[in-house]
Amino acid sequence: MWSEQITLEYPYRFEEVLKRLSFDPLNVVNLEDKTIHVPLSIDGEQLVVRVQGKGTMEQPQFWISSQTDKQDKIMKRISFIFQWNQPFHEIQNHFINTSLRPLFETFAYTPIILEFDYFSCLLRCIIHQQVHLKFATKLTEQFVKTYGTEKHGVFFFPKPEQVANITVEELRNQKFSQRKAEYIIGLAKHITDGKLSLEELEGKTDEEVREQLLPLRGIGAWTVQNFLLFGLGRQNMFPKADIGIQRALQQLFQLEQKPDDAFLERMKQECEPYCSYASLYLWKSIE
Repeated sequence: MWSEQITLEYPYRFEEVLKRLSFDPLNVVNLEDKTIHVPLSIDGEQLVVRVQGKGTMEQPQFWISSQTDKQDKIMKRISFIFQWNQPFHEIQNHFINTSLRPLFETFAYTPIILEFDYFSCLLRCIIHQQVHLKFATKLTEQFVKTYGTEKHGVFFFPKPEQVANITVEELRNQKFSQRKAEYIIGLAKHITDGKLSLEELEGKTDEEVREQLLPLRGIGAWTVQNFLLFGLGRQNMFPKADIGIQRALQQLFQLEQKPDDAFLERMKQECEPYCSYASLYLWKSIE
């Protein structure tokens, strides 16, 4: 068993992170012990990593442990997922001087948490398209428990090669729509055929990521924006067409109607270069 302790130099709302993650039945979260068991795939090996919060919001510490010798790669990935290297003081100071100040006073130092791997992020985005959150969550859980793997009580999403071998009929029996079944299998085959490397997207610009993903069936602008934000951790994403963003702004500024594009563009410019945090806190304001 390997373990390592790290201390952050800025406040961090880990309890809020765990609370949010606990809404997903696939996540193994213990709110009392402040722990989560994270399923990671490192060099093709499936590893369960235990992350436990210590200290306080103002002085956060974490214990990270796993049964592996891949410490460096685990620490790099876990730090990225939980966004431990973000300039939170800079972000907070930026928004204190904007019209979104009330949100950043309420939700101060709440980080964006990324999906545990890129393929599962895209799968979730496709499954969640245009359906109720509760149904999408149940559908995702059923899909993973049927086709994924379990290790030490933690579930891993199926790999692309596994999904590529599923039939549309099987997914239809799982209550997937015909199109979503085709989209998910098509994405997996695109990856297994070597036409798309999700890892290579890390080093590409937002526009280059769009150019590679948008031609794929089932992947539109909303899915790409979500992947950029919650998959690749891009800091400056502000999905103006998102209904939740529009509702939150309408509520915050007490608008009679949903904000028009000019209003949304002004807000985006005001939030740059940290639009992703504005998006997160706007969503949180209407949860």
